[in-house]
Amino acid sequence: MPAYPDPVVLYPEVAAEGSLAAALRAVAVRQGLSIPVPVTPSSSLYGAHVPTTVPNREELEVSVSYVERRWSIRGCERDQGLALIEGDTVDLAQVARAAQAWHDGAPLTEIPQAAPFVKLTGRFEVHDRNPAGLVESEWRHLRTEAVEVNWPECHALIEAAYGEPRLRQFYPFTSHWSLRFSTSTRPSLSRDVLVCLHAGRGKDYTVTMGYMGPILGETATAEEAVSLAAHNLPADLGPVRYGAAESS
Repeated sequence: MPAYPDPVVLYPEVAAEGSLAAALRAVAVRQGLSIPVPVTPSSSLYGAHVPTTVPNREELEVSVSYVERRWSIRGCERDQGLALIEGDTVDLAQVARAAQAWHDGAPLTEIPQAAPFVKLTGRFEVHDRNPAGLVESEWRHLRTEAVEVNWPECHALIEAAYGEPRLRQFYPFTSHWSLRFSTSTRPSLSRDVLVCLHAGRGKDYTVTMGYMGPILGETATAEEAVSLAAHNLPADLGPVRYGAAESS
């Protein structure tokens, strides 16, 4: 196993407080904040969880890097466990400000104003498990992510698929950077939308039936690939449903 730096050296202020949770509380107090981070005998130097007053949010996950001095956060929505905010920084004071905003229920767009290192994933909060809202939220995430990735073909494919109403109605997801679709949301994705879109790097787009299934065609543009995929959709697909509705 690799030999990681001594956490006492990387994070002396955390070690001095005995845990990341205690250090987070201490730095919050120095800024006039009050974050109710639980501190227990088992609290770790490497991670902490900040509770929230918002029912559909998970606790904010705060963690540290094992190899360099850096803190990371991840804030997820509760129904699907998907990130609404994330980010990393070398400033624990900013982490405390982000944690306070998350705990207090600040709107997502206001959290980066309190802590500029925070990145919005593009997803928005859907409070009632409404499938149409979850579909649009996930499309917004994929479009946000595609802008940030240095892969023009992938960005073009996501935008073209979003522009096609027959594909936009489904819940989108990626696996191995192929674009797929489902008639149920996470956490239980369906397998009934078989068409799968693949973006090359400086080459043609490919449309298949399933990830490793028969090739339906290769096209020169994202728009042609999307048109081919839409043409090969099954005719009897129903509306998108919440993925775990039957077991809730």
